[in-house]
Amino acid sequence: MENFRKVRTLEEESPLPFPDLPPDVVEMKVKEGSKIRNLMNFAMAQMELKGRRQIVFSGCGRAVTKTITCVEIMKRKLGGLHQVTKVRYKTLLEVWENQDPLPGSGAQNLTVHKNVPSICILLSRDPLDPNQTGYQPPEPRHGLELQLGQAGEDMSGSSSKGLKRPLPPPHEELLTKKLQVQVSDGQRASGSTDHQADHHH
Repeated sequence: MENFRKVRTLEEESPLPFPDLPPDVVEMKVKEGSKIRNLMNFAMAQMELKGRRQIVFSGCGRAVTKTITCVEIMKRKLGGLHQVTKVRYKTLLEVWENQDPLPGSGAQNLTVHKNVPSICILLSRDPLDPNQTGYQPPEPRHGLELQLGQAGEDMSGSSSKGLKRPLPPPHEELLTKKLQVQVSDGQRASGSTDHQADHHH
């Protein structure tokens, strides 16, 4: 294979897997080398300046994570977006060309079929059918801010990155462990708790 060089990759064209899309819906095709800032600038202009109601982000193979990142940024910037995520497989055709053909050998080109995971995410300002697979409702923004405000969280600080989910339970367990250690530390009731306290420090 060392004499072969990949000359092109063709992606099979497949219709978007969402019913009832407007014919002129914008599809942001995210590639592995795409710059997120460029994608977001274009997508935000479509939604804000052109007033579009829906936009689709799609990517396959190594671009899947970048596609998801774009969607998360979009949801944070615009808020109130309904989302449907579809995952499927796409066939890529890779054409490899023989750089150093041997005299008399037939194969000059090789075509390799590759199946790669592909993701399509529809974001919509308008409500979507909540019963279809892959549907996610908009995140409730105001309720979350109120709760966090009461808890005295600093909304502007670095904590705002992880605002989406409440603290995971393991965190609470750690807190109770610390409390136990302090209690046993103060009482020094029996050798075993002392040992435990020292062990934790």
